[in-house]
Amino acid sequence: MRSPDLLADAFGRVQEAVHEAVEGLSEEELAHRPDPDANSIAWLVWHLTRIQDDHITDAFGLDGQLWTRDGWADRFALPFGPGATGFGHTSAQVAKVRAPADLLLDYHDAVHARTLEQVKDVTNADLERVVDTSWNPPVTLGVRLISVIADDLQHAGQAAYVRGLAERRG
Repeated sequence: MRSPDLLADAFGRVQEAVHEAVEGLSEEELAHRPDPDANSIAWLVWHLTRIQDDHITDAFGLDGQLWTRDGWADRFALPFGPGATGFGHTSAQVAKVRAPADLLLDYHDAVHARTLEQVKDVTNADLERVVDTSWNPPVTLGVRLISVIADDLQHAGQAAYVRGLAERRG
């Protein structure tokens, strides 16, 4: 298996998990929080997609995140600055992330498509390219992509768990 195929498969699994966690839920169900300080499905999916958008844009030196470049920030109309990704959000900020399923999935699918476009020609040599020198050791493209995949899958799994709790609640 070639690196691009492996990456496409991994990001495809993220997309599948996101769709399974979100499809068919109302905005109210997506906003469900098992306790007052827990993350909602909407926040988890918005956050994982924002991080992917941010990190892919940076790692590949792209011209702007889809969030701002393609108007997703305006469509979501969240009360945060355009650079917000959810990192470090308080419980009160988590509660403000509300969106219908189609909006969450459309944004995720747009970021997914852009991600696949970027990884389709990645070579093993490309994976060794340093993309972030603020860490010790510096972060390579390969490490950044695996980090995004791992983080996305963790958050998608959390969203699926919250969905299960919400469905049991009735």
